[in-house]
Amino acid sequence: MKDLHKIVAPLLEWYDGHARILPWREMPAPYRVWVSEIMLQQTRVEAVKPYFERFIQALPTIQDLAEAPEDKLLKLWEGLGYYNRVRNMQKAAKILVEKYQGEMPQDYDSILALPGIGSYTAGAIASIAFGMRRPAVDGNVLRVLSRLEKSYDDILKQSVRKHFEKEILEVIPGERAGDFNQSLIELGAIVCVPNGTPKCMECPLAKLCAAHADGVELELPKKTPPARRKMEDITVLVLVSDNKAALHKREEKGLLAGLYELPNLKGHRNREEVLTFVKEQGLSPIRIQELPPAKHIFSHIEWHMAGYAVKVEEPQNGNLRTKEFFFAEKEEMERKYSIPSAFSAYMRYFREKY
Repeated sequence: MKDLHKIVAPLLEWYDGHARILPWREMPAPYRVWVSEIMLQQTRVEAVKPYFERFIQALPTIQDLAEAPEDKLLKLWEGLGYYNRVRNMQKAAKILVEKYQGEMPQDYDSILALPGIGSYTAGAIASIAFGMRRPAVDGNVLRVLSRLEKSYDDILKQSVRKHFEKEILEVIPGERAGDFNQSLIELGAIVCVPNGTPKCMECPLAKLCAAHADGVELELPKKTPPARRKMEDITVLVLVSDNKAALHKREEKGLLAGLYELPNLKGHRNREEVLTFVKEQGLSPIRIQELPPAKHIFSHIEWHMAGYAVKVEEPQNGNLRTKEFFFAEKEEMERKYSIPSAFSAYMRYFREKY
């Protein structure tokens, strides 16, 4: 279809009767919209709900976000992944405190200029929180529009996104800009779905959809296949002494920058190699147990993990700190340190056994 004005009325009518009840929609203040939109990037709505509630309770204002210690900030984000997103949020919060008295500016270009905010997030904040006529085109919207128009253009191309943003801008109703953007996103999330067959019989735009008319819904949208991930083998060590386990802080740059992790070695190591490494750290192993293999997929790297649990004696001086790692109590690990979900298979072993 070419005239997108035709979708406005039926889409808003459908949204009024089918919009999900979500915590950030109940009170769409700028800060709440911002936090929710960053969290929702590449994470399911149901998974985000408890994280959002916890984050807002702990850091209820932009000022609180700006002043939060990094360890606290990363712990609140633990499990969502992509930790640079919350680091950029804090950078933006500091700018908002310094330049805008801790408030989100009611100006699209100023919002867009903040660290970690692209055209979609800026459009979402501007339209939902402030009622501005600005498009918020995410993957859901790109999929809906590709099918509506039977477009075979690659939706991962910036030029295609900008084309759709321009089309949406022309039809956003001034009195319900935020609702209109959310209705397109909602339609893509629960009806014009990304995986499996779209629910065309439930779609308020089915009669307007060119892809549906020609029966090619499943062919769209088109996007460039992702590059092959790099495979890496590592050996993860669950080193325990009484009720403590070893942690290592990663370097401040690169994958999982600045986060805490279980000690690990490159490659798949055997028992003898692991025991040699442990002794080199000045520790005395009591017993070693091989753990089941695990796998974790990042956007561009895939980890294939072997694991060992090693019980070690506490040194006579009580100093459980080596050149490679330190030991933390179980309760402290749960409360204080942000440990990436990549290690969840082995963290579970520590939580259950000790």
